[in-house]
Amino acid sequence: MASIDLYDSQPSLTTPKLNLLTMFRLGLFQMGLGIMAVLTLGVLNRVMIDELKVPALVAAGTIAMHQFIAPTRVLFGQMSDSKPLYGYHRTGYVWTGSVLFAISSFLAVQVIWQLGSSLRSGWTMQTYGLVGLLGLVFALYGLAISASSTPFAALLVDVSEEDNRSKLVGIVWSMLMVGIIVGAIISSSLLKQIAIDAPLELLQSSINRLFLIVPVLVVGLAFIATVGVEKKYSQYGLRSRFVNREDSISLGKALRVLTANRQTGIFFTFLLVMTISLFMQEAVLEPYGGEVFGMTIAQTTKLNAFWGTGTLIGMSTTGFLIVPRLGKQKTAQIGCIAVAATFGLIISAGLTANPQMLQGALLIFGLASGVTTTGAISLMLDLTAAETAGTFIGAWGLSQAMARGIATVTGGAVLQLGKSMFTAPVLSYGLVFGLQSVGMLLAVMCLRRVNVAEFQTKTRSAIASVLKGELD
Repeated sequence: MASIDLYDSQPSLTTPKLNLLTMFRLGLFQMGLGIMAVLTLGVLNRVMIDELKVPALVAAGTIAMHQFIAPTRVLFGQMSDSKPLYGYHRTGYVWTGSVLFAISSFLAVQVIWQLGSSLRSGWTMQTYGLVGLLGLVFALYGLAISASSTPFAALLVDVSEEDNRSKLVGIVWSMLMVGIIVGAIISSSLLKQIAIDAPLELLQSSINRLFLIVPVLVVGLAFIATVGVEKKYSQYGLRSRFVNREDSISLGKALRVLTANRQTGIFFTFLLVMTISLFMQEAVLEPYGGEVFGMTIAQTTKLNAFWGTGTLIGMSTTGFLIVPRLGKQKTAQIGCIAVAATFGLIISAGLTANPQMLQGALLIFGLASGVTTTGAISLMLDLTAAETAGTFIGAWGLSQAMARGIATVTGGAVLQLGKSMFTAPVLSYGLVFGLQSVGMLLAVMCLRRVNVAEFQTKTRSAIASVLKGELD
């Protein structure tokens, strides 16, 4: 059997190396996703619950539909590997998905107005139908996000080398945080004229305008971020000898490659445990500030700024300063341990009921989270194969999407358990943070079993076998 070198990281003489300006340009796509996250998870959630009096469970359930279709990430990743769109393996999917999620977000707003109108007459068959329709629209939104974001992450693999991948990750994922900040500013600016108890007509016109202007802006960012990048910098065709063959790897074969390597399962488990442990506090952080520290709603809302600022600093510096010195796996391990320790600080702040100590602890937590995320994502992009990069990226994305949903539910469930066990609120919340700390240490144990060299060797063999029809 001929040797197939899928991991030759030496750039071709005809393929220039990715420069810093192009890295920031690619980050514009992630910035757009951050902006859209504010619109869907922030603005629409608030409008449905507060202004239209949609039950919180219904509002959360319909919006969450965009996460429940996360398994399609594997499909779209494999499609971008094997079926070029508009002549591009990745860029065509990014563009098409961006246009579709912009359209579906506007459609979701229109269904929300109809739902709010229907609820004023009570729950009828029409109301239930509109809830189902809204869930379907958010599912379509999630499909569009998957169709664009998974091929985009695969594009990052295609255009980068091992020595500059951590810098690319640090820049691109930092831009995601920037997008969240920008989205909040834009939304606040466009909606600032809406007062509490404003007429419904003013609310509708303002929100409609917001969801016309901002998604178009995000689509523009997606085009600016990726136009010309794949053609100039991608090494997909050089790294994959089978890119233009008629028997390029199908979804079934790609999944067989994905499951043929025990390292895939180990890293999938690491991502799952790490992400759950990192985000369980999202559902309890603001109630923690209110119940234990006596903070107002405005003050607890600002807690996210400390966490976000720390994360932005951590992510933007780790790729340039820490990963080149310690390596990706070691960086992720240190980050996980640091996150576990910061949960101790957050609990200690509760014992003292000192808001300033909590703010400082969250800033440190953000820094540690940024280190962990950059190390883990850099390692994730290394754990791919040229033939099936999109499929692997889809699997890693599936793990993270599953974990975010599990984290939200688990955080609330553990807090409820804590309240049934303890009379002191700080102990109830401490149970959540303590479990997160233990989870981070378990993630370190999983990470120590990850072996990139073994992954590459086994995957190379699996791909060669699949292409020859020899894989059992």
